Amino acid sequence: MALSTLDGLAVSGKRVLVRADLNVPVRDGKITDLTRIERLSPTIRELAGKGAHVIVLSHFDRPKGKRVPAMSLAPIAGTLGEVLGRKVRFAEDCIGLPAQQAIDALNDGDIAVLENTRFHPEEEANDPAFAAALASLGDIFVNDAFSTAHRAHASTEGVAHLLPSYAGRLMQAELEALAAALTHPDRPVAAIVGGAKVSTKLDLLGNLVGRVDVLVIGGAMANTFLAASGKPVGRSLQEADMHATARDILARAKAAHCDVVLPVDVVVAAELKANAASAAVPVDAVPDDQLILDLGPATVAGLIARLDALKTLVWNGPLGAFETPPFDAATVALARAVGAATAAGKLRSIAGGGDTVAALHHAGVAEQMSYISSAGGAFLEWLEGKTLPGVAVLGG
Repeated sequence: MALSTLDGLAVSGKRVLVRADLNVPVRDGKITDLTRIERLSPTIRELAGKGAHVIVLSHFDRPKGKRVPAMSLAPIAGTLGEVLGRKVRFAEDCIGLPAQQAIDALNDGDIAVLENTRFHPEEEANDPAFAAALASLGDIFVNDAFSTAHRAHASTEGVAHLLPSYAGRLMQAELEALAAALTHPDRPVAAIVGGAKVSTKLDLLGNLVGRVDVLVIGGAMANTFLAASGKPVGRSLQEADMHATARDILARAKAAHCDVVLPVDVVVAAELKANAASAAVPVDAVPDDQLILDLGPATVAGLIARLDALKTLVWNGPLGAFETPPFDAATVALARAVGAATAAGKLRSIAGGGDTVAALHHAGVAEQMSYISSAGGAFLEWLEGKTLPGVAVLGG
């Protein structure tokens, strides 16, 4: 990739604007997951260690262009300081006098966080004047927020046209992991795609059938493919209006020599409830009054057996209703097998998407995966083959 990185970049005494993603989950005023802050810290440490005046830009939540006190970055700036183990200044605005005063007070190696960029409606509109106001605060722009790179906002895309621009270490790691997954993967490469609806994953499935050797379809979207293939699905969630589309995807996969793997057995129950009575049945024997809530053991055993022949695996979406036991069984069993193969050096595994990450943590294998993306929507759009504005402007 023709991507400008921090390698060899001289930043001592320079004002470096770092677009971060501090949009962390907060409940009852407390941050419940530090992952995004922890993943951001290497870039900030490196820049500060080289003597930069580090100025952090980020959004938080959806204030819709208004100043919402509950969506201030002030407490998150404090947590960033705790993670870094050093003082982090905070400015009560991301432009104007408050921002300028905070930046002017910085010495070499100091860090400041500016207030929520989305307090200004011009941020999401990618307003040129607002982008220029942000750019005036720095000498160099570093985007380390791959998770926002699918948005052409002033702080993600607009600023990059106005300053020398580089990818931070997290952005670089995300792009390298995704390139290894789909752009130039070790083959054979497989993708696991779960989720509720085919309609929300059309672009993803359409792109993957031309890029991977094996495509595993799980989650409730597998019900739509089964129904489209003439299998009974009982009262299961499925999209009847997507049957023709599902058949078209199967035809396109066949033409591209992509092996699509659908369930051969499933786990059914009368209701989605924790520890509900359930049974595994073949896909051609689903009772009319039952719901398909997970992949069956024969299907999982078949998937695990395939791992030995694979070199690369991309995972987006759980296989069943994993939040509700016992319908987490398929996801947990396959995740543990993938984790073991990865830890043994036999498989490169890349996963992303909120539910996927939660499922891998639930299975206890998150640390064994080659790479887990924290990007969400940007990860999905990259897998769909779309150009991400915040990446394209960096030359990636």
